[in-house]
Amino acid sequence: MNAPLRWPFMPAPIKSNEIYYPETDGKPMAESDLHRDIMTYIIQLLQRFFMGRQVYVSGNLLVYFEQGNPRKSVAPDCFVVHGIDPHLRKTYKIWEESKTPEVVFEVTSKSTQNEDLGKKMRLYAQLGVQEYYLYDPAAEYLQPSLRAFMLRGGGYVPMSPVDGELALGDVAIVADPAEPPEFISHLLGLRITLDEMNQIQFYDVASNQRLLSAEEARQAAEIVAEDAKLRAEQAEVENARLRAELAKLRGKQ
Repeated sequence: MNAPLRWPFMPAPIKSNEIYYPETDGKPMAESDLHRDIMTYIIQLLQRFFMGRQVYVSGNLLVYFEQGNPRKSVAPDCFVVHGIDPHLRKTYKIWEESKTPEVVFEVTSKSTQNEDLGKKMRLYAQLGVQEYYLYDPAAEYLQPSLRAFMLRGGGYVPMSPVDGELALGDVAIVADPAEPPEFISHLLGLRITLDEMNQIQFYDVASNQRLLSAEEARQAAEIVAEDAKLRAEQAEVENARLRAELAKLRGKQ
């Protein structure tokens, strides 16, 4: 006699061959408020710069790099991929996109330096990331606080700062070591440097204009609008004066 079914009877779950790729690894978004704010700032700045183009900019998003193995992932603070649609994604699977991130930024610190200069650096090189930037906003271990690397022969070599040396004929003038480095990213079309407050800044190579955040752009637009309003008011005052003088002259005729 068969054993009675225990209530409630639940049928066995249907097994699926589909592999689940989590959208989070359970780790904190950033090391600190400062690192989170800078990471968000870089992502949003680059998203604004590439708006309307087939360029995907994201960050703190799990990038899966081995099909069938959900344990093989990395979450860059910011990464850029050319030639794909910039729609929203929950994760980034390299085999589905057929594109590896081309540029990666990591907001680094003393507590993450071993990973950023070790495990992650080796992985990004293996994946074929062409440019790798490290920014240490608190200057905890990097001096200067911005470093740049380019992929050469399966590994990274330091990128030469564009302001490292100025040649005047046969004379070479070496820049002051205290001056912040400036790097040109030909992939991004941007010049990347630090300002006097040690904050990372981006300049459009084509226009030499600094990239503005949404708030900075709003404030700049307000200033332009105020200037235009002031000029219009001044022009109206001048026109009124000229009209009064013309009326005077006509009255004397």
